Amino acid sequence: MRVVEFRIDRRSGVATYLQIVVQVKQALRLGLLAPGDKLPTAKEVVAATAINPNTVLKAYRELDREGLVEPRPGLGTFVRRSLARPGAAADSPLRAELADWAGRARAAGLDREDVAALVASVLDESFGDHARPAAHDVNKGNKGTA
Repeated sequence: MRVVEFRIDRRSGVATYLQIVVQVKQALRLGLLAPGDKLPTAKEVVAATAINPNTVLKAYRELDREGLVEPRPGLGTFVRRSLARPGAAADSPLRAELADWAGRARAAGLDREDVAALVASVLDESFGDHARPAAHDVNKGNKGTA
């Protein structure tokens, strides 16, 4: 059974329940969670993060509302569907290239916020509403979403 461990950043300004939702979605995109996997119980999350159990339940309700998980009374909350796409898996070559790039950025003296700003800028240019596919884009007809 795969286990997801939530990391709560109390200084982020992002609601705690949304941090859980985002982390589950990220695990689904990376293939770290798959249909049928059980999410940690609210009690387990509370023990690991010291957050209110209602916060965990609110996050799980949101994931249920989005059709990503389903509660099974007396059994727990289980993943209903994946968000994984080819190339986005945790062991993909693209991730390895990104990790290598992040290492070079760190070696160049950039901190987490510098890297986040740089990545956000590139993502906005590449995936923003006004972004146009590059002429050399081999997936010209592919209208995937980010």
